[in-house]
Amino acid sequence: MGKRTWPPWWAWELRFDSHLLKRMPERRFTEVDVRLMLEDAAGFRRDIEEGRWVVLTRHSGRAWEVIVEPDFDAQELWVITAYGIRERRDE
Repeated sequence: MGKRTWPPWWAWELRFDSHLLKRMPERRFTEVDVRLMLEDAAGFRRDIEEGRWVVLTRHSGRAWEVIVEPDFDAQELWVITAYGIRERRDE
């Protein structure tokens, strides 16, 4: 199996959206957890919202999705939200 090719924005500085920060306590994850989820990501795909991407990963033994949005002007990667895939997205 070949090495996965990540887009250039993958290495940009992370920024955390207020929605993500609000969801952290109720979904039981931290900023460190988000960083580890992104570090261990298995892949990504386009989100239904233009300009956003769904990162496929795992946390606490479960499949998770992390929604990110690259800011090309600032060269920052915004983490919008994260959730276990069995949870409903309530954005």
